[in-house]
Amino acid sequence: MTETADAAATAGPAALPTARAVAQTAGAAAAGVLLENWRGDHTVPAAGLYPHQWSWDSAFIAFGLRHVSPRRARLELETLLGAQWSDGRIPQIVFDPAKGAEYSPGPSFWRSPELPGSSPVATTAGFVQPAVHAWAVLAVHESDPEGSARARFLERAYPRLVAWHAYLTERRDRGGRGLVSIVHPWEPGTDNSPLWDAVLATVPDTPRDPFDRPDLAHASDGERPSDRDYGRYYWLAERYRDHDCDDRDEAYPFLVEDPLSNALLARSELALADIAACIGADPAPHRSRAADLTAALDQLWHEELGIHTAADARTGDLVPVATVNGLVPLVLPGIRHTGRLVDTLIGPGFLGSGARLVPSTAVTADAYDPRLYWRGPAWFNTSWLVAEGACVQGRPDIAADLRRAIVDLAAPGDHPEYVGPMDGAPHGTRRFSWTAALVLDVLHADVLRTDVLHAGAPAAGARA
Repeated sequence: MTETADAAATAGPAALPTARAVAQTAGAAAAGVLLENWRGDHTVPAAGLYPHQWSWDSAFIAFGLRHVSPRRARLELETLLGAQWSDGRIPQIVFDPAKGAEYSPGPSFWRSPELPGSSPVATTAGFVQPAVHAWAVLAVHESDPEGSARARFLERAYPRLVAWHAYLTERRDRGGRGLVSIVHPWEPGTDNSPLWDAVLATVPDTPRDPFDRPDLAHASDGERPSDRDYGRYYWLAERYRDHDCDDRDEAYPFLVEDPLSNALLARSELALADIAACIGADPAPHRSRAADLTAALDQLWHEELGIHTAADARTGDLVPVATVNGLVPLVLPGIRHTGRLVDTLIGPGFLGSGARLVPSTAVTADAYDPRLYWRGPAWFNTSWLVAEGACVQGRPDIAADLRRAIVDLAAPGDHPEYVGPMDGAPHGTRRFSWTAALVLDVLHADVLRTDVLHAGAPAAGARA
């Protein structure tokens, strides 16, 4: 039973106002984080460590921000989409020129205005992040359809989203298997996941230019990737930049098919179909691409582990490690192996371990480390995605548990970047925007609203 439910159960019938007050307090605290991190036309992930606009952060932020201000949520996404490159890519980072020296690699590293086809309105990174954007655009529209219609939000976003998805499916199918390849560990957002270890080991760890680690001013080095990891990250970034970020470098050494990135692209194609229907465009091509991507994901299924995993795009070899990336395909209604995948989710590697949120790496994996960034800690965004997937697969009980844990663990740790999977201890930077935003979204989800306002017993299937 959650802290909210405990308080309500103790009070008996009088619990309703108390539970509502708890939910309102949690919502107000989360909204305060988003207001603090708002920069006029976008939200930074965190004021110190992440002073620019990040791509998938803004999408997750919009899911929550729509409940506070649909207008700001629309502006959040429009600002990001406005930085699109001519080839359709939505960049990983849109840099604030006033904060250029506060993050590395920053605008002086990327020099994007010198690159062919780069954004004409902003200096950006050349990498991308997972395509959650169409899903977020549709959700923001649905939160305020009248305001969205007046702003012609869908009509303006749709062609940019179509171009974005075309970039991924056409330029990034480097393995020729109908799957998008990532070109850097930063692209799926799960930077130091053990999924990348084998391919990353082939990359030199000595970039041409020295690099800074401003991240270590905000978090312990025991919680962040190593200097050797960062050496490889920078070497890859230099290589990609020096080839004009054009995805035509035949000898580029890091090409990986990631289940999270491909599943979210398929999910956003389904959203794009709904957007198309809203504005009178043809939804059929989007549904077809979603089906093709969903089928292609079967190539990333690891039968022994009972989960999707990453593959080297050059060889097709699967990485034998179970991570949260491989659970994200649960968001797709047509995915195969759903029974096995749910069993893996509730099994000893993940929620069956006693974790309240989903560990980023299975606790049974050799690479598991409960403090080290994406090698064990639980993150609010991936747990939110898995909760969404549990609902899709007919397991609202699992979703309710995860959603309650998101609310319970966020505010006590001052909305941390991530938490220890077992003890819920806060780690990383604090007052993290997507943590706050997803608390707001959870508080507005019907499955949790009922649970919070009528608390007094754990949800069906809740873990003790």
